[in-house]
Amino acid sequence: MSRILRHSAALGICLLGAPLFAAAATGAAAAPSAAAAASAPEAPFDVIIANGRIVDGTGSPWYSGDLGIRDGRIAAIGKLTHARAKRRIDAAGNVVAPGFIDMLGQSEYTILVDPRLPSKIYQGITTEITGEGNSAAPMTGHAREEAAQTLEHYGLKADWQTLGEYFARLERQGIGINLASYVGATSLREVVIGGENRPPTPAELDRMRALVREAMEQGAVGVSTALEYAPAPYASTEELIALAAEAAPYGGIYATHMRSEGDGMVAALEETFRIAREAHIPAEIWHLKVAGKSNWGHMPDVIRRIEAARAGGLDISADTYAYTAWFNDMSAFVPPWAHDGGNEKMVERLKDPATRARIVKDIKTPSAAWDNEWDEVPGPESILIGVVKNPALRPLQGQTIAAIAKSRGKDPLETLLDILVEDNGYTGCAVFGMQEDDVTLALLQPWVSVNNDSSGTSPEGRLGEEHPHPRAYGTFPRILRKYVREEHRLSLEEAIRKFSALPAQRMRLADRGVLKRGLWADVVVFDPAAIADRSTFSSPNELAVGMRWVLVNGVPVIADGQMTGARPGQVLRGPGYIGPPRPMSRPPGDPCGGPQGCGKKSL
Repeated sequence: MSRILRHSAALGICLLGAPLFAAAATGAAAAPSAAAAASAPEAPFDVIIANGRIVDGTGSPWYSGDLGIRDGRIAAIGKLTHARAKRRIDAAGNVVAPGFIDMLGQSEYTILVDPRLPSKIYQGITTEITGEGNSAAPMTGHAREEAAQTLEHYGLKADWQTLGEYFARLERQGIGINLASYVGATSLREVVIGGENRPPTPAELDRMRALVREAMEQGAVGVSTALEYAPAPYASTEELIALAAEAAPYGGIYATHMRSEGDGMVAALEETFRIAREAHIPAEIWHLKVAGKSNWGHMPDVIRRIEAARAGGLDISADTYAYTAWFNDMSAFVPPWAHDGGNEKMVERLKDPATRARIVKDIKTPSAAWDNEWDEVPGPESILIGVVKNPALRPLQGQTIAAIAKSRGKDPLETLLDILVEDNGYTGCAVFGMQEDDVTLALLQPWVSVNNDSSGTSPEGRLGEEHPHPRAYGTFPRILRKYVREEHRLSLEEAIRKFSALPAQRMRLADRGVLKRGLWADVVVFDPAAIADRSTFSSPNELAVGMRWVLVNGVPVIADGQMTGARPGQVLRGPGYIGPPRPMSRPPGDPCGGPQGCGKKSL
């Protein structure tokens, strides 16, 4: 028996079937004996949610009923009119549904800035999956150097090196939602190879594979790639297969921001299929899209290719945020070769006239060899400055490259490169490069769930100084408003399935994602006629409306529309986790994460 299977057998975890997650807390005491149960009066529920329209997450039609919660879990569903409860919530006229699962969240740092994550919970998000290519750990060597600007921007110090240490940091602090993480292949490359454009030596590849195993045993849910952003494009398909193959025996998933979402889309899909096939691992395609005006209308072909792969036995699924603009590092407009050596080297090349001229020539030359975003967008008016590090550049947030170029009297592409230099390569931007028909068609597929693809944020404090994509605040409510209520493209029940049971199934969250007795009580209560996004590209820092109650592990983080400040979230460790579940950091009965208290009650 292998070392992995020995450990999994000892823990009672099935790695070959549908493995259960090891959560940060068990949350339920041992079942009492039959005699004790018969003689003892039934304890009151902690919460009863009464008179709601229950949409259970499975896709089945809604039904009326009450929901009883005890010790963080759903204890009863039915008619609970005469049952005792410490708190009774009248949900008449409201939908009661499982908490929403964000399949790509990006909150690994901002959850340390504001653990409540207001932008997430007001959407109904109770669980986030993060770690796109870069993960919070391993955090050593060049990976730490590359993360330094982001950490400085948020006023953070990385007092961890491994994923296990990062998870422990979250548990000490307390978190408002549940969080799970992949280990990022980019982080692995940065730790072992640095930012160089070269293949790993056999010894280096062995070290990267060992780091995958270590991360999986510390609770990673799989291995991920973001193949558009250097140094990730330097990795060969064979390198990625080797890393994914290490995660597979632990029950891991390979999740990818593919090498191209535009002109090279077909080759990128084939690479994803090959990795899934040869590494014997399920694959998740993050933020499925067809990017670039020359590719608009190609989503039907993409879907046909994915469905053919699924019909052939490959476990491929995808997710979407359902906007026509994406958001990424503006440095992605620079060809991969110019990133060789890391961010500082890229900025140096942009400052050198001869090298910059080569960069400009490559950007202006159409190519399927790299994901050339400049070639894909309709024009500079389609690029909106979002997040900057340099305070002097904050007035540019919310402006397009076209407008900034006009005010500076310069060429738009040169303006974009100038801003990268002025911001030391840090700038984030929204890019309007998709077509609505393609976006809608992707969302409608039964194997497509939903992601936020944005870090949790807040209208207040340090986080409120940024100008994010409106999806950061609005993805899930926007789908309910636009595609369910207004356009009738999705039924309410199908939308909730995409938010809950479908991602829970993909992530092996066997004890979440559906309203069923015995499962963790991640629950949302919202007004189906009022739920809506308020965040826009011009005014993004606006909380969604319509969420009346949001409970995470049975504890309200939103009560009667107001944040409670509670931190009942759990770290959700993947199926390969070795070791006993960690106790929750807060003392019993304290939902606010210990002595620091719950903080502000509302915004």
